[in-house]
Amino acid sequence: MTHPATILIADDDRGIRTVLTQALNRAGYEVRTTGNAATLWRWVADGEGDLVITDVVMPDENGLDLIPRIKKIRPDLRIVAMSAQSTLLTAVKAAQRGAFEYLPKPFDLKDVVNVVGRALAAPKADPSFAVQSDGEEALPLIGRSSAMQEIYRVLARLMTTDLTVMITGESGTGKELVARALHDYGKRRNGPFVAINMAAIPRELIESELFGHEKGSFTGATSRLVGRFEQAEGGTLFLDEIGDMPPEAQTRLLRVLQEGEYTSVGGRVP
Repeated sequence: MTHPATILIADDDRGIRTVLTQALNRAGYEVRTTGNAATLWRWVADGEGDLVITDVVMPDENGLDLIPRIKKIRPDLRIVAMSAQSTLLTAVKAAQRGAFEYLPKPFDLKDVVNVVGRALAAPKADPSFAVQSDGEEALPLIGRSSAMQEIYRVLARLMTTDLTVMITGESGTGKELVARALHDYGKRRNGPFVAINMAAIPRELIESELFGHEKGSFTGATSRLVGRFEQAEGGTLFLDEIGDMPPEAQTRLLRVLQEGEYTSVGGRVP
């Protein structure tokens, strides 16, 4: 018979502990709660629990400082961080220090149960990278609405990956700000950020602009040109207005993204 997973919860708000316990009990989990970080640390060090839910602000220790300590002794233990400090920086810090997910307060109990289920079912992953900045003055995104909270959560997850990201939205809603946030707080922050407006490039020059060209590859190609993909190597390439690209260029771009390699115009070797 399989025993239910045990969830360890640390939050100095008794009301939060109560509602989380009730929701997770109904979902079939066993729950242990505490109002301080010290007790949570003792439980974790003793090998207890299958997943941790911890508040960021607690009386005896900041939850963001506790997360890497937990991951050091139990790297496979999933951690969900929650906080009323609903900013992008909080979400990013939580992810960078090893949290599986970040939940802004107030939260929907259904979201909590769903996150717990995903965390327990997720495959083991490598530890995340360390955060470098504690300042909020350079944050590219601000906002505390539920829509912004969801954006923060998604960004925090994506920043630890090398996935290609599609950013959609109406003109003027801040798509480039999202791209810059992914770069500035992500794994590739030490590399270049290269932005290009695809709508501003003549269609006959798009492939040359993106992938570069070799000397003599076409009339007027008097020297080798380094394309934007090569310029952004090790960093982030932001392609704005890709919907304005001609279909044949979009097809080649898709192939490049799928295969992870490209050939310059007139080149022979990827």
